[in-house]
Amino acid sequence: MASVPSLASSVEQRVSDALASALPEAGAADPLLRRSDRADFQANGILALAKKAKANPRELATTVVEAIPTGDLIKEIEVSGPGFLNITVSDEAIVRTLAARAADDRLGVPLSPSAGTTVIDYAQPNVAKEMHVGHLRSAVIGAAMVEILEFTGEKVVRRHHIGDWGTQFGMLIQYLLEHPHELDHKGGEGEASGEEAMSNLNRLYKASRALFDSDEEFKTRARARVVDLQAGDEETLALWQRFVDESKIYFYSVFNKLDMDIQDPDVVGESGYNDMLAETCKLLEDSGVAVRSNGALCVFFDEYKGPDGNPTPLIVQKSDGGFGYAATDLSAIRDRVGNLKADTLIYVVDARQGLHFKMVFETARRAGWLNDEVKAVQLAFGTVLGKDGKPFKTREGETVRLVDLLDEAVERATSVVREKAEKVGLTEAEIVENGQYVGIGAVKYADLSTSASRDYKFDLDQMVSLNGDTSVYLQYAYARIRSILRKAGERQPAAHPELELAPAERALGLHLDGFGTLVAEAAEEYAPHKVAAYLYQLSSLFTTFYDQCPVIKPEPELVVAENRLFLCELTARTLSKGMSLLGIRTPEKL
Repeated sequence: MASVPSLASSVEQRVSDALASALPEAGAADPLLRRSDRADFQANGILALAKKAKANPRELATTVVEAIPTGDLIKEIEVSGPGFLNITVSDEAIVRTLAARAADDRLGVPLSPSAGTTVIDYAQPNVAKEMHVGHLRSAVIGAAMVEILEFTGEKVVRRHHIGDWGTQFGMLIQYLLEHPHELDHKGGEGEASGEEAMSNLNRLYKASRALFDSDEEFKTRARARVVDLQAGDEETLALWQRFVDESKIYFYSVFNKLDMDIQDPDVVGESGYNDMLAETCKLLEDSGVAVRSNGALCVFFDEYKGPDGNPTPLIVQKSDGGFGYAATDLSAIRDRVGNLKADTLIYVVDARQGLHFKMVFETARRAGWLNDEVKAVQLAFGTVLGKDGKPFKTREGETVRLVDLLDEAVERATSVVREKAEKVGLTEAEIVENGQYVGIGAVKYADLSTSASRDYKFDLDQMVSLNGDTSVYLQYAYARIRSILRKAGERQPAAHPELELAPAERALGLHLDGFGTLVAEAAEEYAPHKVAAYLYQLSSLFTTFYDQCPVIKPEPELVVAENRLFLCELTARTLSKGMSLLGIRTPEKL
């Protein structure tokens, strides 16, 4: 494993050294290097330095240029305007750098020098309730951030904070005690399927709710059962565990459809922090961070006020002694920082919960559980909208079941794959498998190609389109490259730094070289949409390259063909790695 400096960082170092030589009193200076339409790169830092040193920026730029060697890395450099530097790198430098990337399993992407431990809280369904479209974004965005951060060397601890505690369980458990066969699986021996498990839970929930609403005596017994649950009664806890286990069968079946790996130890729901709640409240009250108000334990904030102008408190413990979400969330922070030794906590949670998490994080800071060394971030996401721009619902106005949505995506994608199957020689099994990869990839990419904080329209027709910014377009680009490499016969990919590159080869090569920088940015900013944007541009640049630079037909001379096959192969590897960071598969044939 060898980290490969990007062309941009190498050029930046050259310019920085020349700046230090020309203006020693400035110390280490930032050249402010960026990609440019006028050359490969433009350095804009001289203007600010000249102003600071009371020097003529164009004269300073000329002095800097004279101190920069050209030939190996930099082909040419010119002063533009009031002191910009337009820099063109050599073709040889491009190919040599790409060859070094190709020789490394990680494509030369460095591990982060500041890697630590991050806990990501994502994919948080509720026990005994179906997952719906509202659960999609947390799961998809969270899973992508896990992959991106782990690739940079971060130790990532996954946490699925499922809703597995609360008053509704008294009703469910009491009903099950009185109707003990309601969770029995129909249809023979063995474990229930995910759909069957949820069907049983749904039936039981509706029946228990109907009885709760119509029978006062049952309602009284159900409320008493909540007390038993909170007190740790053995029989009550055993039945509660059945609900949790039954729900997990269903959760895992949905996550399996989403092609997501969820492990049992990662699922730590609200109940996982029950033993810490009283201590959390005592610590907050003893330190003065929280105070009693009308019998409730509250934390007040001057900056958060209600419609009446009075401060809106964070209620940690209710006046009746019950604990709210805040107590659980604060206990989770204590556990993640104290026991898991996390230095970063990421919560992939709906933007509408923003105020709650601002208050929770500020409370944790006041208590000393978060500080300059340990930070918490809400990776807030917007709403999934229908084609009409309104929150996504069924025609009957119901919330869309996640399973139905995924099944329809796979069905549509399988039709798209089937249309081209004969041309590429796919078997029926391959059609079905690729339909899964394309359908689920389409759903994930539509989400991840949009900035998390924005709402986005769920449009399956667009998602499975072969044209435009879709995962199908990227998957076909990858499969096309694999096909090209198979058809190359005896000609093998090989880098030839001595060759002069065509404009389309240069553009593709420079973009390929930027992959490591892009991954670092996406990890630092918690922005998987940046990976999606990079991959779409990579596919577009490859299409232009393939149209303008013959690889197989008409047959170029051997060294040119080998170099172009090398660019093809590195593009395919970069596409595959980038898509895997988003949790999307890249079929070899499509």
